[in-house]
Amino acid sequence: MNPSNPASTDTEARTPEELPAVVTRLFKGVLYAENDEKVWQSLLGLTSHVRDYVSVLGLDLILDESEGYAFLRSREDPDGTLPRLIARRTLTFNVSLLLALLRGRMLEFDTNSSELRLIMTGQDIADMVSVFLPESSNEAKVLDRLGADIKKVQELGFLRKLKGQTDTYEVARILKAYVDAQWLEEFDARLADYRATLAGEPPAAERAAAERVAAERRAESQEEGK
Repeated sequence: MNPSNPASTDTEARTPEELPAVVTRLFKGVLYAENDEKVWQSLLGLTSHVRDYVSVLGLDLILDESEGYAFLRSREDPDGTLPRLIARRTLTFNVSLLLALLRGRMLEFDTNSSELRLIMTGQDIADMVSVFLPESSNEAKVLDRLGADIKKVQELGFLRKLKGQTDTYEVARILKAYVDAQWLEEFDARLADYRATLAGEPPAAERAAAERVAAERRAESQEEGK
């Protein structure tokens, strides 16, 4: 313990007796440093204890001290032998699209801006999404659906409506942890199929299968011609 470092003293003073409260809070959802400083400090002082504790339950602790958030994630379990204590959310295509676009916008924001908070209005979000949606004569219906998607993303904790401001949101930085490169790659494949469908073309998997069949038939024809 370093008496000259108050933060170090505070962190190291945490005791295992605080562990149940920390784990219970994490089971309730994402823990943000700015919203619950006392539990956050307990978590920082008991990180290894928390990791060991939740590991027995088939969970991993995802902690980003610099961004100020932590949450529990179910460990990869190919054999299906572990119980799933953290529910897996099934997202609609439109919500997935919105999450992917918000993640892309955050990447662009972090690259080009020195600000910490990405703020977007509802109109900003609508403009971002509109280029990926099919043309519709019922604009009100499209806007209602987008509003429902934005509300769902709020419920998931990836958008925070700013107090005192109409239709203005902060994109939560925890989105970076949920939407990783693999997620984006998988979604890009779905998006390609979606665009193909809008254009009246078959999905990529069907096109690939058709191309394989055509190649096999060409090879058979060449063999027969020899």
